[in-house]
Amino acid sequence: MARRTVADQFVEILLAAGARTMYGIVGDALNPVTDSVRRHDGMDWIHVRHEESGAFAAGAEAQLTGRLGVCAGSSGPGHVHLVNGLYDAHRSHAPVLALAAHVPSTELGTGYFQETNPTLLFADCSHYCGVVTRREQLPRVTQMAVQYSLGRGGVSVVALPGDVAGEPASAAYLEHTYRVGQRPAARPSEPVLDEFAQLVNDARRVVLFCGRGVAGAHDEVVALAAKLKAPVGHAMRGKDWVQYDNPYDVGMSGLLGYGACYDAMQECDLLILLGTDFPYVQFMPKESKVVQVDIARERLGRRSRLDLGVWGDARETVLALLPRVAEKGDRTFLDRMLRRHRDLMERVHVYADGVSGRRPIHPEQVATTIDELAADDAVFTVDTGMCNVWAARYLRATARRRFLGSFNHGTMANALPQSVGAQHADRDRQVVAICGDGGFTMLMGEFLTLLQHDLPVKVVVFDNASLAMVELEMLVAGLQPYQTRMRNPDFAAVARAAGATGIRIEDPQDVREGLREAFATPGPVLVDAVTDPNALSMPPKITAEQVKGFGLAFSRIVLSGDFDAALEMTRANIRNIPRP
Repeated sequence: MARRTVADQFVEILLAAGARTMYGIVGDALNPVTDSVRRHDGMDWIHVRHEESGAFAAGAEAQLTGRLGVCAGSSGPGHVHLVNGLYDAHRSHAPVLALAAHVPSTELGTGYFQETNPTLLFADCSHYCGVVTRREQLPRVTQMAVQYSLGRGGVSVVALPGDVAGEPASAAYLEHTYRVGQRPAARPSEPVLDEFAQLVNDARRVVLFCGRGVAGAHDEVVALAAKLKAPVGHAMRGKDWVQYDNPYDVGMSGLLGYGACYDAMQECDLLILLGTDFPYVQFMPKESKVVQVDIARERLGRRSRLDLGVWGDARETVLALLPRVAEKGDRTFLDRMLRRHRDLMERVHVYADGVSGRRPIHPEQVATTIDELAADDAVFTVDTGMCNVWAARYLRATARRRFLGSFNHGTMANALPQSVGAQHADRDRQVVAICGDGGFTMLMGEFLTLLQHDLPVKVVVFDNASLAMVELEMLVAGLQPYQTRMRNPDFAAVARAAGATGIRIEDPQDVREGLREAFATPGPVLVDAVTDPNALSMPPKITAEQVKGFGLAFSRIVLSGDFDAALEMTRANIRNIPRP
């Protein structure tokens, strides 16, 4: 029987903590650990093409399953490659453990080939980074890393030199099995609940604005909204949990926003922030009273002034509040916001219907068709940029659909590698990666990962040959767009050359049939949807400065002699162009 190594001990601790997959690239200081994974039933190795992708994939698996996600990078370059994906996982509160396989222990601190300083490198994107220099340290350091990731939600790092990983395991024993599903109830104190209830009872117009913290509290939030006659808005990370089966839904606020949410937040007497760390202070009301409920006390009040900060779990807080508040009888404010939301959403969908059939294809047509054809329990991984806008506005939440993106870190290129982790977590569930062409080409190698591991992800590339969100930012600032256009290949032909199904859609009449074929085809499929580069999307609140910026930018485009470009953009966005 092979001797039990430090690497074996490391893998066994991860298995006991519920981990089932390690994402990374084999080689060098990682060899003892990858060999241990090979010999241990229950732990899979998914070979990605870039360590950053491994971190994205681990974060996606962790967010979908609640299990510990694991990724690995070997020595200095592998460590550095992990960082962006780890930032995303950490800011998404995804429990991820990263193995930073390190240079030989005898060379630490000498400037050795490929050496980094993991403690400094990972300090800002992890709760904990432990460096193992002796085999006796491994059990405790790894156990602490697991505790930090699962307990606080986020990243922890174990830096393990390859020579130590290959040594015989020590007798040191600190391994135990986790009860991963446990979560304590965190209920606010009685005086705080009484103060909260008084603020609610004194208010005439209440709005609930929800984030990811309301996961598992859908029915309680809807019951509170019903009792208070309160419109319910949400951040993008709250979409999964509160938009569906909600007669009080008024959409989203923020840069991706739509519907009546912004207006409701501005016109209410009391805004209740439930389980959200919504970052955009410019969308917060100036006059309303504000209560924030959050399980993490350090997040209370860091985005908005507060009249009351409530430290507690969203579900437990709402359950405790419901019997304390009086039912409101006046639906005037709620009905007015619901009517406004209905009118705005009708305009959104009339616009989408109106551009259906236009060539180049408008992205709204592609997004609405994806929504109609995708499964009721589909997982959507969504790239940052315009893809976020189309997903927010045109993809409906259901009780079982999930949306993953880089909603806090805001990095490009997240959707494709996240789809790797999402699909590996459940091979029978439909996963749709909604990619911008800029994001897709940044980590395009992960399409080969889908092929190598036979992961049947449906990749839809919104191919507008443009960095469209950046172009919009330039226009808003009054700048003439510059260096935002790209020269793309036929992505469907690239997919076919790699041995996958590739479908290119250029005619709007082919959108539905092309997507239907993609979703019905076994295995990985890439859909190259050639969309209008001039189709832009406005935020829900357009300021005078933005109007001025658009006007100035359009004038510069015309004066530069590129009148055709300005005309095409106007034609593409005639209903979106802001008017003073």
